[in-house]
Amino acid sequence: MSLIKQVKKLPESPGVYLYLDKKGVILYVGRAINLKKRALQYFQKNLDPRISEMVDRSFKIKQIKTDTVLEAIILEANLIKKHWPKYNVKEKDNRSFIYIVIPKTDYPRPFIVRERELEKFPSKAHIFGPYQSLSLVQNALRIIRRIFPYSKCRPFSGKPCFDKQVGLCPGLCTGEVSKIDYQKNIKNIILLLSGKKKKILRQEGLRHIEEVSLLTQENYNIGQKPQRIEGYDISHLTGKEPYGSMVVFIDGEPDNSLYRLFKIKQAPKNDDIRALEEVITRRFNHLEWRFPDLVLVDGG
Repeated sequence: MSLIKQVKKLPESPGVYLYLDKKGVILYVGRAINLKKRALQYFQKNLDPRISEMVDRSFKIKQIKTDTVLEAIILEANLIKKHWPKYNVKEKDNRSFIYIVIPKTDYPRPFIVRERELEKFPSKAHIFGPYQSLSLVQNALRIIRRIFPYSKCRPFSGKPCFDKQVGLCPGLCTGEVSKIDYQKNIKNIILLLSGKKKKILRQEGLRHIEEVSLLTQENYNIGQKPQRIEGYDISHLTGKEPYGSMVVFIDGEPDNSLYRLFKIKQAPKNDDIRALEEVITRRFNHLEWRFPDLVLVDGG
């Protein structure tokens, strides 16, 4: 069967695709939101000469479907690390690959680094990658942190950080999370980045099934335009009473039914930063409201 016919039989779902030569050697590994649509792009005109050469040498295309785009990103990185396909090597030579590093400390957190920065971390650190896009990795960790919160703040400061108030920090700053529970979250992140989502579900039982389903809901967040955008602004009505407003755009169009107005109750007058913090904190306390894909704040 010709290569183009193989491509046309690919599913229209997230996953990873592998181009192989006649000997079965993997030439290139990529990931896609829509496997069929992405693979067909390799047969367009005016491609990069390197990609055209790769397609000409390819004899077969394999696909591995995933439940989510995030899992496709993780699987792609693990396959590149395992096989170092020839036509993925250009990024390697440019030292432009991105890695996630989780040090072995009492209260670790993931760091995003470039290859040249890996030597700064201890040899026993957990290293995941290579990833080919900084924005993809940032989005991936944003989703993962919603499922398994971790701290970026100063431990045991006694004062809750902003991330704690929106559910992204488990409370290391306030001492609300034990060392065992914190490390359990990190262990689950390590399992997820290792492509072992099923092991998480087996270990955690029903507790995380709904949370891990967030990954499916977030397919459109990685590699596509944001669907829900929220904008925030502070207004001083009649010069005395400050209010915070939230406007919502769905698929680029304003949705007036989702407009909300917050009366500032705690922030000092004329302190727009504190007022914005109060508004956004109150907004994210509404767990029944869908999370935004992008937040815009009017800087005045």
